[in-house]
Amino acid sequence: MLDFKKLNEEYQALLEQLSNPELISDWEKFEELSKKKKELEKIIEKQKEIEEIKNKIEENKLILSSGEDQELVSLATEELKNLLDRKKISEKELIALEKINLAPKGREEASAAIIEIRAGTGGEEAALFAADLFKMYSKYGLNQNWKQRVLDSHPTGLGGFKEIIFEMENGDVFSKINYEGGVHRVQRIPTTEKGGRIHTSTASVAVLPKPKKTEIKINPADLKIDFYCASGPGGQYVQKRHTAVRITHLPTGIVATSQNERNQIRNRENALTILQAKILEKKEMVEEEKMHGKRRSQIKWAKRAEKIRTYNFPQDRVTDHRIKKSWHNLEEIMSGKLDVILKDLEKYSND
Repeated sequence: MLDFKKLNEEYQALLEQLSNPELISDWEKFEELSKKKKELEKIIEKQKEIEEIKNKIEENKLILSSGEDQELVSLATEELKNLLDRKKISEKELIALEKINLAPKGREEASAAIIEIRAGTGGEEAALFAADLFKMYSKYGLNQNWKQRVLDSHPTGLGGFKEIIFEMENGDVFSKINYEGGVHRVQRIPTTEKGGRIHTSTASVAVLPKPKKTEIKINPADLKIDFYCASGPGGQYVQKRHTAVRITHLPTGIVATSQNERNQIRNRENALTILQAKILEKKEMVEEEKMHGKRRSQIKWAKRAEKIRTYNFPQDRVTDHRIKKSWHNLEEIMSGKLDVILKDLEKYSND
């Protein structure tokens, strides 16, 4: 539970910051603090409401214990029942508000998302599965009217991807697919398998919120930027010019690359977008450790190495291991009709 004494102290501190005339010149900061103020006000008001209900409950209990006026006792009995129901509802509403307040804001407030898909175990079949996942999310995004842009990719000769990183925006992208992070497993007969044996392969998915411009500030002096030739399937160079970009954030050691565009400037922008998202992810991981033991959704914080879902083609079944639920019509799901899964995950997360 939240410490309401600290919450009130934080609220008073926010009021002082918002009363500072110099803040008007920083409109984005003003909006950020105003939004936080509204969040805290909702929690404080809800807590006051619960305290008032508790006081009324005690008053009615005193009337019942006295038992002097039967008509008054009858009214108190009915009101007590209503008050207990109201208290239960208000406490649930308070818990929901607490969840919003405790969640790292990079995730909860983000709309755009950076999705990273990497082939895992299974060789070329894993790379093909990574491509299938990319197509699945792309088609789902297309149905949602989201804009998509590939930031970096490393294709294979058979049409798969060792890795592909892409951005999706123009809607509530992150809130809809933030449950997809983790290891996805496929069981099927590869097209390259002549003996008809079922293979098991994996691909990992990371869903990162795209930071706002003011959220992650990077000092240019902290960056090491290298340029090199872009490579295609098999590792051969596809361009003689050094258009591919590798950016290393020296304080954290985080590296981001991009070779998808044909010029350095765009690849540099793409690599910076990826880098900012990865820095925010690292920052959130530290915050998550500090929040240990506090109320938060289990499935929203799936680690990259955690197996979350199996796609079993022979049995036409998709199983999400976190909520222990399966769905059929696998081909339909792989064609981008993910709502049936995402809605169940969201429901489970909010319960």
